[in-house]
Amino acid sequence: MLEYLLIAFIVAVALVPLSHFRPSRRQRAVSQMREAAAIDGLFVEFRQLPGPEGRVSAPEGELIYYGLRLPAATTSGLSPGYWLRERDGWRAGQRPEITPGPPQELPEAVLAASVDGGSCGIYWVESAHQDDVACIGRALRQWCQQLAAQPTR
Repeated sequence: MLEYLLIAFIVAVALVPLSHFRPSRRQRAVSQMREAAAIDGLFVEFRQLPGPEGRVSAPEGELIYYGLRLPAATTSGLSPGYWLRERDGWRAGQRPEITPGPPQELPEAVLAASVDGGSCGIYWVESAHQDDVACIGRALRQWCQQLAAQPTR
């Protein structure tokens, strides 16, 4: 009987380190949000926040960009721009008169938005829910339509 207990103890000691490879709740939630974004047609990248450093505080390594690729016809006359969320709304970082700003329907967790040569997207810390990913997808598609409808300069 003692031999069986000793074998069970040795097996348990050998298996305990393997439990560290199981994803945490947060890791599973982030993975589900990114999967929902990919299914919704968005891409996910780690990017630096646009504009002057230190304007928006986010934990290091947790700021992520959810973007939507723009059609090639849209990008030809498009000027890059970015917007930072402040308490009273969005503040344009550069040349706001050229490119329409981000939609107001974005979740509160969104810290910034930008348009560049190939995409429009938002910067946020993935601390919200999967429903917010669907809201972001809808808002980015609406923004993409506004950008496509804008006359080229």
